[in-house]
Amino acid sequence: MKGELLVFSGTANPGLSAEIGRWLDVEVAPATIKQFSDGEISIKLNANCRGRDVFLIQPTSSPANDHLMQMLLMLDAIRRASAMRITVVLPYYGYGRQDRKSEPRVPISARVVADLIESMGPDRILCMDLHADQIQGFFRLPVDHLYAAPVFVDYIKSRNFPDPVIVSPDSGGVERARFLARQINAGLAIIDKRRPQANVSEIMHVIGDVEGRTCILYDDMIDTAGTISKGAQALKENGASQVLACATHAVLSGQALQRLEESVLDEVILSNTIPIVESRKIGKITVLSVARLVAEAIRRIHNEESVSSLFL
Repeated sequence: MKGELLVFSGTANPGLSAEIGRWLDVEVAPATIKQFSDGEISIKLNANCRGRDVFLIQPTSSPANDHLMQMLLMLDAIRRASAMRITVVLPYYGYGRQDRKSEPRVPISARVVADLIESMGPDRILCMDLHADQIQGFFRLPVDHLYAAPVFVDYIKSRNFPDPVIVSPDSGGVERARFLARQINAGLAIIDKRRPQANVSEIMHVIGDVEGRTCILYDDMIDTAGTISKGAQALKENGASQVLACATHAVLSGQALQRLEESVLDEVILSNTIPIVESRKIGKITVLSVARLVAEAIRRIHNEESVSSLFL
């Protein structure tokens, strides 16, 4: 028998959780989350979980370690409270970029995080725009992988950009860019990039026809904004009429906002998987909500319906 739907949220993105709750027509269940003076986290669930179909929404964004630990403790509390089923909703998967051994004697941190989450006994994972698709295979649990592309497609179509071309900022994002280009009937281009060290990128050259066209750089995240800013400059130098950036996860660390403000980008389109506080918004940034998409996926999981058909 299907248990009643119950949604909990950590403190990483309560605004998104509340919006998801509104789309589902449920209130986010109350929980007391405190921090002791020594930094330890204290969790108390203030709703009955017994026999319920529980969804815990918590992106592991900055501060990643605190939000990850908070999620693990909440999962343990939910499991010990006799929930019928537990689904972890990860709008943003922290440590996702460390998905392989890129050099000797380094951990595969994305796998470590997967093991930590799995050890807490959830039944399934719901995530969005993983940095690498193979991270799904780090779990032995069912993983539903959502894409923010439908949200961006609707916005781009509404703007009616002249002669658009979707640009992948590196070779690793070509499939992502190709999918978006196909949805809006746009061209495709690739930036050949060399990365001498972490968080440092050097743009080499543009592959594809961008002269006189509206270029939309599409990536899974913007972190320090070095790649996106240099990519936009390369596109302008190759004759692009205007350049926009589009990314799911607004990590925006270090000097990211300053780089975006000073770049040649005309607009930066981001989703709200990671909250962007008003004090950090700049004029170029447009924030689109993925709440309806995530809520629909939660509804389908709860009702034992297909999630993948959302993207057909």
